[in-house]
Amino acid sequence: MKVLVIGGGAREHALCRSLSLDPDVTALYCAPGNAGIAEVAELHPVDALDGDAVARLATELGAGLVVVGPEAPLVAGVADAVRVAGIPCFGPSGEAAQLEGSKAFAKDVMAGAGVPTARSYVCTTPAEIDEALDAFGAPYVVKDDGLAAGKGVVVTEDLAAARAHALSCDRVVIEEFLDGPEVSLFAITDGTTVLPLQPAQDFKRALDGDEGPNTGGMGAYSPLPWADPKLVDEVLRTVLQPTVDELRRRGTPFSGLLYAGLAITSRGVRVIEFNARFGDPETQVVLARLKTPLAGVLLASANGTLDALPPLNWRDDAAVTVVIASHNYPDTPRTGDPIDGLADVAAKDGPDAYVLHAGTRAEGGAVLSAGGRVLSVTATGKDLTAARERAYTALGRIHLDGSQHRTDIALKASRD
Repeated sequence: MKVLVIGGGAREHALCRSLSLDPDVTALYCAPGNAGIAEVAELHPVDALDGDAVARLATELGAGLVVVGPEAPLVAGVADAVRVAGIPCFGPSGEAAQLEGSKAFAKDVMAGAGVPTARSYVCTTPAEIDEALDAFGAPYVVKDDGLAAGKGVVVTEDLAAARAHALSCDRVVIEEFLDGPEVSLFAITDGTTVLPLQPAQDFKRALDGDEGPNTGGMGAYSPLPWADPKLVDEVLRTVLQPTVDELRRRGTPFSGLLYAGLAITSRGVRVIEFNARFGDPETQVVLARLKTPLAGVLLASANGTLDALPPLNWRDDAAVTVVIASHNYPDTPRTGDPIDGLADVAAKDGPDAYVLHAGTRAEGGAVLSAGGRVLSVTATGKDLTAARERAYTALGRIHLDGSQHRTDIALKASRD
């Protein structure tokens, strides 16, 4: 099978790495890709938001499966265009992807499905914003209704900051604060059958100790030694399956990757948000632990045959990923800096530790930074302690001027 992956971040590098190890994949392409993905896949230029351009490229390459990585192309309907061209595509329709594209739509679906979530108000005027902030009180949770690359959410005790963020959005969802640890649980679905993956936890704040501004994610780990062993079954029963069933009932079946961002509160599991694609950086650790070849699972989702698959196989190993970000991230990041030490990691730390590229580009034999989150240093080990030790050892070999990373990824969980 020939596979085309759309996107160019660390999530897509993780997907391409897993697909490159799948014996059923005879050719692997990525568009537009990045400097790291070029080592495992053939790169092609494409406007990832142009569904017709993606479909033409897939047709020219003879792809038997297209995997759309990022949320923006999914919301733009790229998967629809690929399917119209007669090519199986992993990823929801533009209409179903509104589950991520609009938080108000997601809240409406959850209400229809009876999925437990935070109480909320959808606001479009200053008066509505003030009323909602007053109703819930601090800590204030303010979410831009549309896509914001993981940075549209503000959680703050500061009323002025909450109000300012709300007023900067065209439409905003203001909701009650959910206490308790957060968990990311992915599920692959064909619109009927739902196949949950292993849970992970990510670290959204820029600085150690969960301080600083929100980011797209600074690291992740899996498994979660502190989580209830019945968590996945409970979330499948109360969240994932009801949501997929409700979308199908509405005439907008969801196939692809359904990502539930969850809070384990004192009152039980609550949904913080849904995403319509693999999360970054959680994908890096979840796929590091998946033993089942990936391509067949994604194709079964695209073809509606997930119910015929045997259960997924998982490695016992733990996995940790640590993000190296550019100077000044998550504000305006500095780019164009050379990255040194990548070959050193490959020679000294592989295969238990490896580097997945996010914002990178190749230029004249060098690899340069090209975004806010630049690399995801990923490692596996017999437990979280071993995995994080390998990840940080590998990270120590890499030099990117002015870069930043958290030093506490999976630290608390490794001590539990």
